[in-house]
Amino acid sequence: MKTVFINCSPKKRFCASAYFLSLQRLFVGGEKVSERLRTPADHARILEQLHDAQAVVFCLPLYVDGIPSHVLPFLEKMEAFCRENSLAPSVYCIANNGFIEGRQNEPLMQVFENFCARAGLTWGGGVGVGGGVMLNVTRILFVVQIGLLALNTVLSLVNTGNWFSRDAWVNFGQNALLLIFFNLGALLYLSQMGGAITKRTFFGKKYTRILVPSFIFILFADIFFVIVSAFQGGLFRGWLARKTYQEG
Repeated sequence: MKTVFINCSPKKRFCASAYFLSLQRLFVGGEKVSERLRTPADHARILEQLHDAQAVVFCLPLYVDGIPSHVLPFLEKMEAFCRENSLAPSVYCIANNGFIEGRQNEPLMQVFENFCARAGLTWGGGVGVGGGVMLNVTRILFVVQIGLLALNTVLSLVNTGNWFSRDAWVNFGQNALLLIFFNLGALLYLSQMGGAITKRTFFGKKYTRILVPSFIFILFADIFFVIVSAFQGGLFRGWLARKTYQEG
């Protein structure tokens, strides 16, 4: 069985869609092919992969309660391509958004469900994840924790001659378990959908979120987006930029 995983995020790197697709791949058996959909130049390459694919997994962010605009032209071409070549792969979807409620992804799920009905494809269901951006940050934090563990191991070896630092490993274990806990909802549903993808069975629509209290999520989300805006120039650029006006 061949499964095509399509990362539909317009971001070039460090996107949440890539993170969730990497998790989903862990739970799917058979041949696995990963593709990126960002521009029309990607269409022909991805469509060629569909010739012998039994399942297609789309992973994408929620944009204005719908799919990113660059995905729609591909779906139109995919519909025509599948009809012309008598293809009927099962279609699954992983949607994520910056809100904490996973159910915010319901309109996006309906788009794919309606697409499958129109194109004559099998709708397999999907997982909607709330707090996708923050969950994506947890993988970065996990790498940081590994780096700190390695540093503490080296320091322990230099200072005491013992490479095993019990305190460093306990601290790493506690932090790793905490990060895994934040992801438990996504891991549970992605593992279940992985089994459905492998068997080409209907999974349905499931919604989950980062497992933190809402008031904590809102506080850290506000801080995160203010910092990102400041570094990318979005916070002050509009205030300080010279304004130009066109008459007429």
